[in-house]
Amino acid sequence: MKVPMSPRARVASGAVALVNRLSRRLGRGDGMVVGGWVGLFLDPHLLSDLTRSREVVLVSGTNGKTTTAALMRLAWGHGTGGNTTGANMPQGHVAALVSDRSPRMVLEVDEAYLGEIVHSTRPRAILLLNLSRDQLDRAAEVRNLALRWREALEGCSGVVANANDPLVVFAAETATQVRWVRIPTPWRKDAASCPHCTRPLRFGSEGEWWCDCGFRRPEDWCGHLRDGVVWLGERSVPLHLSIPGAVNEGNALIVLSTLDLLGGDALAGGARLAELRSVGGRYQVFTWRGRRIRLILAKNPAGYGEALASVDSRERLWIAINARIADGRDPSWLYDIDISSLTGREVMCLGERRLDLATRLVYGNVTAEVLDDPDSLGVSSEEICLVANYTAFREWRARLEAS
Repeated sequence: MKVPMSPRARVASGAVALVNRLSRRLGRGDGMVVGGWVGLFLDPHLLSDLTRSREVVLVSGTNGKTTTAALMRLAWGHGTGGNTTGANMPQGHVAALVSDRSPRMVLEVDEAYLGEIVHSTRPRAILLLNLSRDQLDRAAEVRNLALRWREALEGCSGVVANANDPLVVFAAETATQVRWVRIPTPWRKDAASCPHCTRPLRFGSEGEWWCDCGFRRPEDWCGHLRDGVVWLGERSVPLHLSIPGAVNEGNALIVLSTLDLLGGDALAGGARLAELRSVGGRYQVFTWRGRRIRLILAKNPAGYGEALASVDSRERLWIAINARIADGRDPSWLYDIDISSLTGREVMCLGERRLDLATRLVYGNVTAEVLDDPDSLGVSSEEICLVANYTAFREWRARLEAS
């Protein structure tokens, strides 16, 4: 039953819509942030009011939130909306909920805000992907974040979590109902020691992990991947994704497990996932000066490791790195990237920190070439995979869309 909003919430919602329209009309963006700020200033409880009569699913983690949320919206089917612009903090959620009146909403949530959003939205399901380091000069240390998640999830139901990530398991242990899924998680450097006792964690060859104190990967899992097929107990759902990489098969796994929890048809939902070809420019293919360029966003060591492993052998690899506030000012994280997949490749280095990137690659015995001015390039028929961090990704997307 639809619950009417309070007069204060109605006024705040109207202000959000007005600011959104003004922002777009003045060419100041889509208003999804400033409108939300105004709404929350007028009514700090607006997020609760806007979600009271809707079914809400939350998606959080260091990497893969945007893509997984997009897959979840497709899988859940008609009548599902969300914060599709990527504004994943409370003000973005408020703006999305005002502009999109869908009865079901999938909200991508910045990992630092998960507790606040869980408390405000009373979600039917919470998808927990992974936790790893991410611009430590401006973000919380990953173990502190895991502890905050643990406190926020205490007593929650409907949690669907990655059993292969020890920090996610530590965080989700306090929930009353958890569906564990086994998402391929090659990055382990942030979970070298047990979050309970600090002893070293040990890892097996099939993703299993354990500590002598008894903390170990949950065995009561509900979903796993095998040869491009999602298994939900004894039921199989073949995947035919249009976006590349084992990481996206893992994203599809947690989405279909969540859909099953919600009572949806996993087989029909799995078929709909093939409709996703790009997300906010990610995985989109452009033609630029004769070149076929596939664009991928990666923002931290774990994300870069997954992105580099997905590059097709026929593609030439370009990597663009900036170090602005959104990227993290300190580029030393480049030395944490696993570049073993680049053996035998020549990599083109671009962006404001192209020399730092080239130096890191050379130290890793990878051949690097530096491109100072992309606009100096002539026409070519090369196939290129361009992996870029936040601001470099935005710049290249704008350049490619304008071509």
